[in-house]
Amino acid sequence: MAEDRSGHEAGDRSWIEKIADAFSPEPRSRRDLLQALRSAADSEVIDRDAQSIMEGALRVGDMQVREIMVPRPQMQVVRVDADLAELLPRIIETAHSRYPVIGENNDEVLGVLLAKDLLPWILQPDAEGFTVPGLLRPAMLVPESKRLNVLLREFRESRNHMAIVIDEYGGVAGLVTIEDVLEEIVGDIEDEHDVDDDLAIRKVADNDYIVKALTPIEDFNHHFGTDYSDLEFDTIGGLVMQAFGYLPRHNEVTVLGPFQFRILNADNRQIHLLRTTRVAPGEP
Repeated sequence: MAEDRSGHEAGDRSWIEKIADAFSPEPRSRRDLLQALRSAADSEVIDRDAQSIMEGALRVGDMQVREIMVPRPQMQVVRVDADLAELLPRIIETAHSRYPVIGENNDEVLGVLLAKDLLPWILQPDAEGFTVPGLLRPAMLVPESKRLNVLLREFRESRNHMAIVIDEYGGVAGLVTIEDVLEEIVGDIEDEHDVDDDLAIRKVADNDYIVKALTPIEDFNHHFGTDYSDLEFDTIGGLVMQAFGYLPRHNEVTVLGPFQFRILNADNRQIHLLRTTRVAPGEP
């Protein structure tokens, strides 16, 4: 038993020594630290996922809310005077768990509605007494310039999962969720509403789709009535990457003809998932 314990401790010391070696000499700058992480991954002291998460944690300290927020035109909101018959089809179609509630316009955010708070009312045939204001929760407001690491801490402390982003004039610029921040650290987080394995194109709202990057351009053209060329690339992801001119990161956006493409999921080799929105004629 003593020999087993001694061998185990020796193994622990060896592993710790490897970690120490990877960070020797001590990093003096952000660049040194990133290089040390890459060296540790190259020598298999840590795996690539751990390296990516550590680099993501460092990156969010330099990023601001405006870089990852859902822009105001793409916000899914509900009106404060909506009745249950209006709300349910919209929530089923968009499949979100939280919705900003607005008054006269998108700048008048009165609170946040949680989809789960509607469940007790679904069982009441007449929904007598239902009002959206009776279910409202306070909205968390943050400026566009807030750092993501600070926002993540505030999300944890306040137990909020969504914040309304305010611009310098006090108007609504967009919204951001805790999932948006975490995805900058750990990569794309897929849930039950993401694209099915066998479904290449899925509609999530009017003129708004989630598309697999490996969708053949021919299939994309057939589905949307577009005429993107497939002479140089076979997939829509290849076409989008050509438009960027480099391998884009999560949430970067480009426009090709009548569609805007937002990167939902990509790694250091290829694009995996796109958010595709039809752009109105004349819209930049």
